[in-house]
Order: sequence, then structure tokens, then C-alpha cells
Amino acid sequence: MSDELDLFPGAQRQPVTAGRIADEHSPAAPLATRMRPRSLDEFRGQEHLVGPGRILREMIDRDELQSLVFWGPPGSGKTTLARIIADRTRATFVPFSAVTEGVPRVRKIIAEADERLRTTERRTILFCDEIHRFNRAQQDAFLPHVEAGTVILIGATTENPSFEVNSALLSRSRVLVLESLSEADIKTICEHAVTDRERGLGATSVKVEEDALDLLAHAADGDARGALSALEIAASIVGDGGNITRQVAAEALPRRFARYDKSGEEHYNLISALHKAVRGSDPDAALYWLARMIDGGEDPLYIARRLVRMAAEDIGLADPRALSVTIAARDAYHFLGSPEGELALAEATVYLATAPKSNRIYKAFGQAWRLARDTPAEPAPLHIRNAPTRLMKDLGYGEGYRYDHAEPDAHAAQEYMPESLTGHRFYEPSGRGFEVEIAKRLDYWVKKRQAAREERE
Repeated sequence: MSDELDLFPGAQRQPVTAGRIADEHSPAAPLATRMRPRSLDEFRGQEHLVGPGRILREMIDRDELQSLVFWGPPGSGKTTLARIIADRTRATFVPFSAVTEGVPRVRKIIAEADERLRTTERRTILFCDEIHRFNRAQQDAFLPHVEAGTVILIGATTENPSFEVNSALLSRSRVLVLESLSEADIKTICEHAVTDRERGLGATSVKVEEDALDLLAHAADGDARGALSALEIAASIVGDGGNITRQVAAEALPRRFARYDKSGEEHYNLISALHKAVRGSDPDAALYWLARMIDGGEDPLYIARRLVRMAAEDIGLADPRALSVTIAARDAYHFLGSPEGELALAEATVYLATAPKSNRIYKAFGQAWRLARDTPAEPAPLHIRNAPTRLMKDLGYGEGYRYDHAEPDAHAAQEYMPESLTGHRFYEPSGRGFEVEIAKRLDYWVKKRQAAREERE
């Protein structure tokens, strides 16, 4: 979603020079555009960047700008900050959208910036909104001009730059992370919009009840632009001099959609949250993250696969039934589909979260895997080798092997590891769940094997 409201899609955008912000003084402009902060003093949120002594404020105050990538959710102020930077540093601000414009437009902007720098020594801030929409080859068009200092690039993205922005471009830019605005910040912004007679709703004498402001601030999910848009709709419903109640505010609000990208960072953030809530034995949190993923449009079969992985990694033999439960949940979803099958995933999620936990299988297999890669030529002991031919029998393959089922307790106490690795142990059961019983069995077998080893020696 664009961080800047485009009032006239497809129209030619004009550069915004220092001290002038296009469209915001027009009475026809949306409230969110008219109320756009004009200075850092008006700006709300992002104190970690623009507060006294913080990185971005220091860069602006010292006029030591470099190319930047603003990464943050919609409505967090990415476009506004770029405009304020241009105003404070007396640079020419040129907005550019990776959604509607292409490389030819970039070349034209670069040529104008080069001419401007040579003739007036005035710098150009090229603001590329939704820079992640450019593919990597298109992003390369910026590189030589950023390196030469022809333009200062400020890219804005809602997606993780690690995944979506060229590493070469990232290495020449500073990534600054913007956070969702707090409800208190959004409420303050809305209150200001209600009373501001020049740019806001002050001239309409509209009043807003406290609980209506609270609802707008909460439902905005950190998006100031969304809150102001809903406030403007609510004001149009009640008319001049009207009173915006909580009910009116609710009518003005759009349906809230999950902020989720099945291939982006939120995909990994939420599955990580689900996995860690299961591992931490918190069924309520696990159900919440499960619901968030499903509501965001995640493939339920992907979630089912991850639940199977959790059963093997985090529960293991502390509860051997966990793997069966998750496989059954996968099959149930496949059989029922949505929404009925999602209940099976919820059941499996709660089962895993409340099961005893053990990662000993996970750790044991990791150790065995590393040792196997370090010792790829170790021969299997002769007595446990297969001997399908006369020659192999003559060479001693299988000689001395004792059939465990024919032994007392079905255990022959033989060695099964390569001779050089005798005594290695990878699997150490935890003291939880079914592994308590496994530990007793292993202890018995280890002692028998050790006694047999000492007898042979």
C-alpha cells in the first residue's frame, strides 16, 4: 500500500521544492493530506529516530544526509519524514512511485538532478515510494547516481529490505525502521485535526466524544492516515456542528484486515511466534498466532506441516502421540477443508502446547549427523554386516551376530557402532513425559552392553 495518498492517479507529478508541499493547502485535499506534519515539532511517533539526539534528527540538524531506506508499516510517516527532511535541508524533493512509474522516469529525474546540482548546487532528494515493487535489475538503475551523489535516495517500503532491496543498494544506504504509531499518538493526531481551523475540521464545529476517539485510535492499528480518513468520513456523516459518537465512528471505520504477507517478513514472524508459543507451553498464545495466520490468508496445509515439525522437534519422545495427532490434523484438514478443518489444526496446536517437551531427539540427530559427516569412511562392524554371498560369508561378514529376539530380555548386548566410535552417545532422554520410561530402558541396556564389553576385554 502506498505511503502517500495519490489524489490524481496517472497525473504528472511536479517536484516539491523546499518549503512547499503539494496539495496539502487545497481544501479539496483529504484530511490526512491537509494534516500532514510540516516540521519535526508537529511530527508524532518515531521518537527513536527523530527525538533529541537521535540518529535522524542529528543527520538533519548537521545537514549530513545520506541515502536512506525507511522500512515501516502503512501510515507510520515514511513519506512525511522524507518531505520534512527535504524542507529542513533545503533540497529539492522529487516523489517517485515504483508502482506507477518506471526506469525511463528515473533517468529523467537523474538528468534534472544533475543539471540542478551543477547550476545551482542544490541537492535532490529522490523519494521512491514502495521501492520493493522495483525488481532487482530496476533497482540497479539508482546505484551509479547514488554513488556519484547526484541524488540522495530515500526509499520507502513496508516489506523487509533484507528480502526486497538489492544488497548493493542497501550497502550504500542506511536502513531506518519505523514503528506503528501508538494509540496515544493517533489520538493526539485526531484531536489536533478536530480543533485545527486552518487545515482540520475546526471550522466545521464538529465535536467528537472521548470513546469515539478511543475507538478510532485503537482500530487504526498504528496507521495515522487510516484514523484521519475514518474521522473525515465520520464528520461527513454528522455534518457541520454534529457530534461524532462511538457508533458513528464505528460506521466510518473500514473492515480491519490482517497485516500479513504470505511470502514476506510477517509470514516468518508469525510462524516463529506460533512455534515459540507451542514450545513455551502457552496454548492461548499459540491459538492466537494460529488464528492470525489463518485470518491473514496463510495456507492451512503449510501450518499443518509446521505443526508436524514442532511435534518432532519440541515434543519428540516425551509424548510419542504428538506426531500422530499432528499427522491426523493434517489429514483432517485435507479431508474437511476450510473452515471446518481449521478446528483440527487448533486441536493439534493445543495438544502440542500442553504436551511435555523434549528436544533430545532433535539434538541427538544433529550430533549424529555431524559425526556421520566427519567420519564417512568408518566401516560397519563385521558381525552386523549382511552376507548374501558365499564370498562375503568366507570374509567373516555376519560372523558372531546374535539374534536379539533369541536372547534373554530380547537383548544381546552387542556393539553396533564402528569400532573407533564405540561408546558414543547422542540421545540422552529428558526427565519429562514418556522419556522417563525410555531413560530406564536405556540405562538397563547400556549397563548390559558395558558388562559385555568388560567381559570381552
